[in-house]
Amino acid sequence: MSPTIAIIAAGAMGSAVARKLTTAGCTVLTNLDGRSEATRRRALAAGMQDVPFAELPRRAGYFLSILPPSDAFQLALSYVAAFTVGGTTQPAGNHPIYVDCNAVNPQTAKTIGELFAGSGVRFVDAAIIGGPPRDGYDPTFYAAADPSDIVALDAFERLAEHGLKISILRGDGAGVGDASALKMSYAGISKGLTGLFATMILSAHAASPATSTALLNELHASQPLLLERLTRSIPDMLPKAYRWVGEMREISEFVGGPMGDVHRGMASVYERIERAVEEDGEDKHILERFVKDAKDVQQAGPST
Repeated sequence: MSPTIAIIAAGAMGSAVARKLTTAGCTVLTNLDGRSEATRRRALAAGMQDVPFAELPRRAGYFLSILPPSDAFQLALSYVAAFTVGGTTQPAGNHPIYVDCNAVNPQTAKTIGELFAGSGVRFVDAAIIGGPPRDGYDPTFYAAADPSDIVALDAFERLAEHGLKISILRGDGAGVGDASALKMSYAGISKGLTGLFATMILSAHAASPATSTALLNELHASQPLLLERLTRSIPDMLPKAYRWVGEMREISEFVGGPMGDVHRGMASVYERIERAVEEDGEDKHILERFVKDAKDVQQAGPST
């Protein structure tokens, strides 16, 4: 029998994961209170069913939290409140799996996990690495749990039978927080590199357009792989910059100390880009022009 799974929220990733699961025959529930018409259409297209939030703990055996990291703790609080309405837990035998899939630092993941202690809800710390599922491609859900709760990991791993690509973190020291640590490490490299690209393109242009052109030509000549990467990563980043601000702050907390300043700075970069995208500002146009010019140079052939 296919499981019933709740997903909050029906954003680009959440709805794509839902589509993967509904295609495999699963029932996917969500709650669309206060969501935009575009989100409602996306949820409907993915086969998600809109139900009151209070019903989700009772009706769904799995709850996947997939939303901006700044909202992760509050969503978990709301779930616990719904699960323990009136101070009384759900009937015996109802032990849903709460899976936090958000880009939070390990301490945040542990704090969220502690909310479920003694509640009867099993907690899984998960990290999605990759973009939304699509035909021929699936991101990986890395997952960890308290070493004493093998049942939670085994139950989550069974969703692989319904289309999700799952990798369980097991072995020496593995536990709650480690999937989040993996996400922080990976995103700190991949999204940090994109932020570095944007920083130096904007800085070169601020010196002069001629400097920006020289930077492009030198990258083409000596770092073609980096140039190729930025032509893909910057356009993909622009509409997501607002979401990456909080993620960079989570990464800075994960790294800690003076080294954490690197990603605190990246949060400022993405705040600046977020404003430029909202206002259709000059920074957005500078980055878009650099990418266009880079593609033109690449199409012209190798540098001589």
